[in-house]
Order: sequence, then C-alpha cells, then structure tokens
Amino acid sequence: MKYILLMSGTKAGRDTYMTWSEADRQAHMGVLHAISKDLTESGEFVATQGLTGPEEARVVRGITRGLPVTDGVFPESKEFLLGYWIVEVASPERAYEIAGRISAAAGPGGVPTNMPIEVRPFATYAPKSK
Repeated sequence: MKYILLMSGTKAGRDTYMTWSEADRQAHMGVLHAISKDLTESGEFVATQGLTGPEEARVVRGITRGLPVTDGVFPESKEFLLGYWIVEVASPERAYEIAGRISAAAGPGGVPTNMPIEVRPFATYAPKSK
C-alpha cells in the first residue's frame, strides 16, 4: 500500500531552521538521506522531495475573468507543506514507523526535531463494472 508522509511547518519554524549551524543542518539532512537509503534497499522507497517556501507558491483556479493565478504567501495559513515522502509498505504501522524516524531526525545539538509528519494512504478506487 502506498502512503504519503507530509512534512508541514510554519514560517517561524522554517526561519529557525535557517539559523541552525551548517553542521546541524548537514547532520539533519544526513539522517534523512540515511532513511532514504534504507527504504531504497528494502524496496519501500518511492519518492521524496522538499518544496520551496510559500512565497513561491501560486494558487490556480479555473478561468472566469482574467488570469486565474493568485500569489502566495498565504497569511491566513498557519502551516504550509515543506516536503513529502512517498513509500510503498505492507502495513499502516510500517508507514507510522518510517514517519517516526523522519520526525526524530536530529536538530541542533542532535536533539530530535519531533516534526509532525502526517501519514495518509493513497486513495484507491474500484473500476466501474459495465
């Protein structure tokens, strides 16, 4: 079963991350790369990607009048998507275990970040019978 593990954060959290020492950021990314390597070796890795900040995001709606594009930042949003992992695993518990590893990635001084990771299964739809 495929799951998406969503990493969300706030502007304040992202700004704090940018103040971490280079060594702390490298250690954090090292843990995440090790998780990717382990998941690749186990055959559970599908994809992962960090995203740019919300200042580069755009919202697009169907055209009614003029251009349907709205700029971010979205001040009404308290959180925004930082990135995601897609895994294909045998059980929800395994997806939760992986999310826990990601959440526990080292922050400054090696202290786990405990970033909340939203775990959601991919929707499946049965084909319509004729």
